[in-house]
Amino acid sequence: MKIAEIFYSVQGEGILLGVPSVFIRASGCNLRCAWCDTPYASWVPEGEDWPTERILEEVRRHPARHVVITGGEPMIMPDVVELTEALARARLHLTIETAGTVFKPVRCDLMSISPKLSNSTPHERDGGRWVEQHERLRIQPLVLRRLMSDYDYQLKFVVTAPEDLAEIRGLVRELGADPARVLLMPEGTDGETLRRRAEWIIEICKQEGFRYTPRLQIEIWGARRGV
Repeated sequence: MKIAEIFYSVQGEGILLGVPSVFIRASGCNLRCAWCDTPYASWVPEGEDWPTERILEEVRRHPARHVVITGGEPMIMPDVVELTEALARARLHLTIETAGTVFKPVRCDLMSISPKLSNSTPHERDGGRWVEQHERLRIQPLVLRRLMSDYDYQLKFVVTAPEDLAEIRGLVRELGADPARVLLMPEGTDGETLRRRAEWIIEICKQEGFRYTPRLQIEIWGARRGV
């Protein structure tokens, strides 16, 4: 698996907010989100290939019992099934962060699915050359339904404007998702933007029965790597 970074921190998003976790960031993605905050794992993927045993050795250096495989898009990685099976044998709680465009029979305790809304389409980035692929791949209902049926899941949407709600409602309805498992998260890479968007996103959550999730890592450390 091509690895951009492995680090020990606390989970900054979702239902496991605040839990000490080792993050394994796979490098490489089949999407190109306009607002991507980890371009070093997607737009310009960097890193080197690590065998599974080396990844496990790095994970064991830390006292956490929770591991998060993120990206990029970890589900496109050739060795992701092997890695998840090894982590399961080590009796570690595993979260996989995915856009939900690819299915593989991974071992997983929490499937954190973040379907990409139309606000993610990179119309003005890199000359727009990724728009067609991104639009074609970003929502895969059959994959989303299988991930939701096979694993304990959360649906985490990145929200930029109130107008995103119509798209979220439509997808939640189409997938038959439990509103209590739907999380809305503000897009932003600085604390002020997150706070400003949080005010109206929280009101939407109150109206719809969704959950609000902050981006704790941005609020505390800003747009830094390895936190």
